[in-house]
Amino acid sequence: MLKLSKLTDYAAVVMAQIARHPEQAHAATELADAVQLPHPTVSKTLKMLVKAGLLESRRGSLGGYRLARPAAAITASDIIGAIEGPVAMTECSHADGDCDLLATCGVADNWQRVSLAIRTLLDSVTLAHLAQETPLKLPVQLPIQSVTLASRAEV
Repeated sequence: MLKLSKLTDYAAVVMAQIARHPEQAHAATELADAVQLPHPTVSKTLKMLVKAGLLESRRGSLGGYRLARPAAAITASDIIGAIEGPVAMTECSHADGDCDLLATCGVADNWQRVSLAIRTLLDSVTLAHLAQETPLKLPVQLPIQSVTLASRAEV
């Protein structure tokens, strides 16, 4: 089963909560209460999102967490990458990938195509979409014909 971790799911929930009220700074305890997650989990998630450059953090009475850029400029891929690392189906499907079987496997190009299609879809879903109270309309049409296999350096 291909599945994101709970922490990644929680990161999306926390980011969506912040995106719904971008004008204010959000305290970790307030966010934990709003999304009904344990405070330590929210704090850990917030630190990872700050480290990835998706959130800004300020201390003090006017401090808290804010989006580092507009919600429409943050993608689902950005959020997943902040918690999980690069989105790739196999080790050879991302730029830093390394595989001992590359010369003999015969399926690397196809896994790279699948990884590229998934990243393309995740890049098309923004935090602004995730923060909407109404669900995205499905099915999402991914123009697979237009997804071309890039060179290994670009994938």
